[in-house]
Amino acid sequence: MKHHFSIALSILVSVFSMFGCKTIPSPHERKPNVLLLYMDDLRPELGCYGKSMIKSPNIDAFAAKAIQFNNAYCNVPVCGASRASMLTGILPTKNIFVDFDTFVQKETPNAITLPQLFHQNGYTTISNGKVFHHLDDHIGDWDELWRPYAFDKNDKGLAPTDYWQTIWKDYQLPQNKAEYLKTGKGPAFENAEGNDSIYIDGLTANKVIKNLKMLQKSGKPFFLAAGFISTHLPFNSPKKYYDWYDRKTIKQPYNNYIPKNAPAISISNWPEMREYTNIPKSGQVTDATAIDLIHTYYATVSYADALLGKILDNLRSLDLDKNTIVVLVSDHGYNLQEHTQWAKFTNYNTSTQVPLIIYNPKSKSKSSTTNALTELVDIYPTLAELCGLPLPKNQLEGKSLVPILNDPKLNGKEHILIKRANGFTLKSTNYSYTEYINPKDNSTIANMLYDHQIDKDENNNVVNEPEYREIVKQLQKTLHTEYERNILGTETSK
Repeated sequence: MKHHFSIALSILVSVFSMFGCKTIPSPHERKPNVLLLYMDDLRPELGCYGKSMIKSPNIDAFAAKAIQFNNAYCNVPVCGASRASMLTGILPTKNIFVDFDTFVQKETPNAITLPQLFHQNGYTTISNGKVFHHLDDHIGDWDELWRPYAFDKNDKGLAPTDYWQTIWKDYQLPQNKAEYLKTGKGPAFENAEGNDSIYIDGLTANKVIKNLKMLQKSGKPFFLAAGFISTHLPFNSPKKYYDWYDRKTIKQPYNNYIPKNAPAISISNWPEMREYTNIPKSGQVTDATAIDLIHTYYATVSYADALLGKILDNLRSLDLDKNTIVVLVSDHGYNLQEHTQWAKFTNYNTSTQVPLIIYNPKSKSKSSTTNALTELVDIYPTLAELCGLPLPKNQLEGKSLVPILNDPKLNGKEHILIKRANGFTLKSTNYSYTEYINPKDNSTIANMLYDHQIDKDENNNVVNEPEYREIVKQLQKTLHTEYERNILGTETSK
């Protein structure tokens, strides 16, 4: 009986082929899809990470079905450079992936990016919102490239990339919009009345859902990336999310002070935030403004959470969740006045630790948390392995997380590299060791050590305490041997 059925099926396939009909592969033959949910400036301050202030029900529900990484770190706490590093699988060095203005195609012209790998292997690739920092970086990686409003006609005759730079702050209150159009500046936050689509991220979510419906019908594997910016300054979200929080319950961080024995070079003056009109050009913000900033940041996270919930609901309703790997990740962390600092741009844990949650429908371990030490360059080889794609030669510096996805109890890496300007951090399971290195002669200007076993909040630099002398020597040796190329800037042909 089975023999006759096989013959009949072969004849049917042949007939379809004769008439130019496409055969749809069975679920067992299909490559997995990938949905990359790429967040901007998102701290792991979410319910699923044991934090209670921010309301993130949809991310929490997603994490309950996936593998949550509790010790995931960016390699560069700057948006453009971090994205370049993650999407190429290449670590930052003295000379590449330095700042927000990084262009992958200029700094690593021979690198095969993550979406490019999928594109070359028959996937439909779509970029919605902010994925690469620059709209015109690696355009050829995508079958479709879209950002809200960027490709609209404009009366200034600007190209999409340049036009995007004039509109992305997306103020909706009339006075703020008028000021932004006139001066290019505006306040650090606003909360306008309206539905989820009044701001850019709402439009991005709608576009992603539209793409999912289209892709579900195509039968072709896809790599769909969605980049959200609401958690980036200015903290703009619909007012209903602001109203979810009682201002009286919002507090400034307990460690709003410079860490004991911290070198001055380690403390940022947060220039990004000072570009906004309601932020002083020097000195600390008032307590009232600090509460405003924390409050509006919380609101943007809840706004993004609601949008992610809509996307994930549609993924399920379209029955795509059974063959789609979903990655939720942020480009870096964020400071909300910890150690007197705002924004990112530091080597401190608040700038560098990120949420990372991976759902793999074929994983042996369906849901769990893992404390394995992980870095963002690990995402590239992970997705390539999960989808059975060949790795580019002599490029990737991360390590696949597939073994951890199958067994979350594995230890992960012994150490990872984080770089901000001339600050090089070696993060191990128990410690964070940083050296600030003079770029002219490679001498050490200052250093710091935080014992994450007892001081994860990094309030006491113990680098000069006698009991840590041997640990400092070991970490220093590892930093200057394992990452010598990164410190010296001796680039490869990537």
